[in-house]
Amino acid sequence: MVNHASTHRYANRTHNDRGPGTFKKYGRNVVPQQQFNFAHAILTRLWEPSAWILEAALLVEILLGKTLQAGFIVLMLLFAAVTGAIQAWRADKVLKTLTNKLTLTVAVKRNNQWQHISATQIVPNDVISLNNGELLPADVQLLDGTLEVDESSISGESRTIRHQAGDIVYAGTEIKSGHGLAVIISTGKNSRSGKTISLINQSAAPGQLQKLLSKIIDYLAILDTVLVIILVLTALIRGTNLITMLPFLAMLFIATIPIAMPSSFAVANSVEAKQLGQAHILVSDLSGIQAAANLNLLLIDKTGTITTNQPKVVALHNFSKYSDQALIRWATSATNQQNTSVIDAAILNYARQQAIPVQAPAHFESFNSQRGYSEGTIMANRPINVKLGAYQRLYQLDHNAPKLTNQIDFGSGRTVALLINDQLVGLFIVKDQPRSDSLQALQNITKRGVKVIMLTGDNQKTATSVAKQVGLTGNVTPFNTLTANTDPQQLAGITEVVPENKLAIVQRFQKMGYVVGMTGDGVNDAPALKQADVGIAVQNAVDLAKRSAKLVLLTPGLTPIIQILDSGHRVYQRMMTWTITKLSRTAELTMLLTFGFLIWRSIPLSLNAMILVAILNDCVTLVLGTDRTNITHHPEHWNLRRLSKVAGVLAIGWTTLGMGVLYETTRLGLTPGQISTVLYCYLIFSAMLTILMTRSTKPFWRQRPSVPVAVAITINCLITVSLSLTGLGIDKIDLSYLLATLIIVLVMGGLLTIIQPHQD
Repeated sequence: MVNHASTHRYANRTHNDRGPGTFKKYGRNVVPQQQFNFAHAILTRLWEPSAWILEAALLVEILLGKTLQAGFIVLMLLFAAVTGAIQAWRADKVLKTLTNKLTLTVAVKRNNQWQHISATQIVPNDVISLNNGELLPADVQLLDGTLEVDESSISGESRTIRHQAGDIVYAGTEIKSGHGLAVIISTGKNSRSGKTISLINQSAAPGQLQKLLSKIIDYLAILDTVLVIILVLTALIRGTNLITMLPFLAMLFIATIPIAMPSSFAVANSVEAKQLGQAHILVSDLSGIQAAANLNLLLIDKTGTITTNQPKVVALHNFSKYSDQALIRWATSATNQQNTSVIDAAILNYARQQAIPVQAPAHFESFNSQRGYSEGTIMANRPINVKLGAYQRLYQLDHNAPKLTNQIDFGSGRTVALLINDQLVGLFIVKDQPRSDSLQALQNITKRGVKVIMLTGDNQKTATSVAKQVGLTGNVTPFNTLTANTDPQQLAGITEVVPENKLAIVQRFQKMGYVVGMTGDGVNDAPALKQADVGIAVQNAVDLAKRSAKLVLLTPGLTPIIQILDSGHRVYQRMMTWTITKLSRTAELTMLLTFGFLIWRSIPLSLNAMILVAILNDCVTLVLGTDRTNITHHPEHWNLRRLSKVAGVLAIGWTTLGMGVLYETTRLGLTPGQISTVLYCYLIFSAMLTILMTRSTKPFWRQRPSVPVAVAITINCLITVSLSLTGLGIDKIDLSYLLATLIIVLVMGGLLTIIQPHQD
């Protein structure tokens, strides 16, 4: 219970202690972020397992006196380290920008008035109001009230701690329940946590795509291991010097195993996160963007998302001997006058419209979803206990309630019960209107193949009316009537949903195979938002809900969800291009080199050429995040079998043609160095064409790539042509061999475009 008389004394005292220089003295309630060190990022990438393999190969080349080859390995090392550092810098920049955009707000007593300000502006001795669902913005001492606090962020133990007046509560902890006033004692770097709350989760659990890619890495590693064993055994049988083969074998692993692939995808996601940030959508978990492409079921809260969340009292039913004015005044005592909810605001505005003064309670206990009501105590001739909350929860306290309300149309709006000393004395009818953009937004979401289901605590009649207004089709069913056989595709809404039900609903549909999205705003929405594949906290969500969600909307309504879907589809298409290209060219390279060694007793590609292949291919993948995409209007699916099928057709086609190239160049009597150069040209041309082929479902000649992708491909081809004709770093070949290689690649590309399986 909060004693308002005592809290006013605390508030006035502590407020007067704040001098004009207080903010200047303490500064902003933030902790300076660790600056990205580019040089350190490069050095770190030079000291990891993938670099060790190359560094060992470099040492072997130096010992063998092969200066040119050693130089190429050094180039490969620096290229990998610098590009990796650039990717990390880009991701760090984007995530820090998003973190800075999303700050907590705090109810603080300033100039004898309660106001909401940014948490960065609070200073020691400020008095703030605390409510369930909030995150502590600084270290505080509780002045009054009782809080249940989750301190796992500082203790590591996921259990709630009960705090009362006089206790110290630390920054970064989560208020699970309760209400109180507190005085700020430490801010910024001086707080125990040493940091302000960041809602950007930079170490989120991997999404479906990243799990898929991890499997791909494992398969490629197995493939390389098998091929290396075959090559080594063959070399031993033939008496080949294994020392001379070590650099080649090392490069084979580096060129084929995408060790940095997970971070590359994180960067690609962060680019899209930046775009969403500019559209006032903050991304706290990058896997949410990936999952948006697969989303096929969206659960949406009615209040505040579909509706305006600005309910108004449209009627008061008085069942008592007291006047309407008395009931309204008493009802205000059970509202949170410091951190008003939408229902609190509706009651208070109703009182103000009728010039009824607000009643300050002697004691107050804020709304608790488990009880379903808030409570105030007025000290008169005798204490008057006032309860305000959902009729479905409060009618049980008064056995006469059903008789009093048997003529009430509960379908006319949301019913808020008023009890005086546990006797039902009145019902407020509260209505909230659908947002003007809800109908169009829901239609657009549905057109994307996403089934939308409305969740509400309202009764069936009210919910059905709202569903019809916003174009939702299907049945509107109470939660307790759902069965294992209930088909989500037949539902327009689920009614009589309490917050605790939402997690069960999300889990139920996930078990049925749906990729589930969820919007929410309350404390008890947090578990469901965390569980959902795409958890979305709406604009007015409490801090705990924002922290649990993968995406946070900074503007009201449903329209931003369309942009989330678009981002997911763009990431999907770009990543599919990368993945299919990587799989196909890896299989092509390893099989050509292995068969070449087994058939012609020599490795058909020089170490220099292999390093060039690895560098030039990666140069293109660095800009794939900018490529043009086509937004598909249906949910996508990450499917390794389908990806392998598409990549397999490409790999078989390119490998078969490559073996023909090796055969023909050997038959024509080209030197091993010239054969290596022709194969190098073939690998580059086929890889660039594969990118163009896989980036679109249309024939590659009918859809242009983005300018950066086109420029990267052009530069790679020009470098390849220049090196081949000049003999710089590789053996020189005639123009005729170069043109012949280009022509057969284009012909095969056209054939593979026709016969390859459709990616969708």
